[in-house]
Amino acid sequence: MTRDDPDTAPTGHADSRTHSIPAPIGVLLAIVAGVAFALQSRITGAVAGQLHDGFAAAALSFGVGAVALVIGVAVIPAGRRSFARLVHGLRAGDPPSWYLVAGGIGAGVVLAQGLTVGVLGVAIFTIALVAGQTLSGVLVDAAGFGTHQRRPPTLPRSVGSVLTIVAVVWAVESRFTGGTDVAAIIGPLLLPFAGGLLFGFQQAMNGRIGSIAGTPMISALTNFTVGALVLLLAWGVKQLVVPTTEPLPTAWWAYLPGLLGIAVVSISAMLVPRLGVLLLGLGIIAGQLVGSLGLDVIVPTPGVHVALSTVGGTALTLVAVAVATVPWRSDRALLAAGRRSRQRVVSDGPDGRTGRTGETDADRAAR
Repeated sequence: MTRDDPDTAPTGHADSRTHSIPAPIGVLLAIVAGVAFALQSRITGAVAGQLHDGFAAAALSFGVGAVALVIGVAVIPAGRRSFARLVHGLRAGDPPSWYLVAGGIGAGVVLAQGLTVGVLGVAIFTIALVAGQTLSGVLVDAAGFGTHQRRPPTLPRSVGSVLTIVAVVWAVESRFTGGTDVAAIIGPLLLPFAGGLLFGFQQAMNGRIGSIAGTPMISALTNFTVGALVLLLAWGVKQLVVPTTEPLPTAWWAYLPGLLGIAVVSISAMLVPRLGVLLLGLGIIAGQLVGSLGLDVIVPTPGVHVALSTVGGTALTLVAVAVATVPWRSDRALLAAGRRSRQRVVSDGPDGRTGRTGETDADRAAR
């Protein structure tokens, strides 16, 4: 049997590096990713207004990110080696090739936003998306999808999830309109909710791709490449129905969303093995509200005012994330049980009887 080439064989080094990150630091990084996501959304919205075409703005963002990543992977030797590891893993079936559709999920959320925000409004769209995303995080973690590590929905994480949804409702309460026809929004409401449900699976798939490749850069590459193709196809269909002819923007900042998106996807893929999908998602949601609040205060858009409910809801998301992050007694007991289980597996001999392979120096000295 031949040995795998070290440059192409799947590696678990990314997992070991990620697991060394303390959970509070990981959550702070997730919040930073959420702030970057809020800035990305604000700029993409401004570009969409200039182009009078939300699909074109989204396709431009994904396209810039895809081009930057293709060039980076092609030029950097480590990037080429990491891509080779992914190819080797795909041929071996880990990750499954259909994990590459993860980028299409992100593009689908963008399309859902373009199709339903006009009917639902930003507030209801956000609530539906966050509700789906939070439920998805619970399901994906409980099943161990992508990460091969099950995280049952403990009481602190469950409380943190509920508080996050309450916080988002409170934060966007000022944007509700009184004349909403409930019957008319049920159908469109399913699109952002489904997008949120799929979002957790996307995070897990990106995390697995990054672990196999040894760097989250490859997760971002597959994510942006597939997403750009989906959005370009959608924009082309839209052009056949409602064509727009606005020229590309000339301002340098109009091309930042693609680079910000790379940071968001890379940080998320790096943190999934450490935090799990649920805690990562809660951190990103909190970061989005913090970033949006900061932008509304520093660079307000015309007609938008900062309501007290927005400040209170944003503060509550930070409390929710803290509740979900703190290692409560039940979590510590669960981790201790997991460690004892692994130690028993290590100490079992090949014939199933307890051996001494798991002994420590202290054990041997006592014996």
